Amino acid sequence: MFKYVTVACVLAALCAAAPAPQNPQDVQILRFDSDVQPDGYSFAYETSDGTSRQEEGKLDNPQSENAALTVTGSYAYVAPDGKHYTVTFTAGPNGFQPKTSLGQ
Repeated sequence: MFKYVTVACVLAALCAAAPAPQNPQDVQILRFDSDVQPDGYSFAYETSDGTSRQEEGKLDNPQSENAALTVTGSYAYVAPDGKHYTVTFTAGPNGFQPKTSLGQ
């Protein structure tokens, strides 16, 4: 039962943090870059509603049995209350580690 309550709380938090829906026809893609290689990838985008994301993944020890993908990046958005949020993160063998900051 506790597991279901935890999942419900996480889903509620995610829904509350989601930016206000806009008409998708009103949002323009301002920038999109992507590079995929055998040992890693990177991408970045920015839209006219203030949303942006950049991410880079790199394969550590690719020839090893202990190969692991390490990802670093950030995303930003404007919340319904007009505040700008940015989340920077790393993800890898130690799990997902986000840091949130509040802009103007």
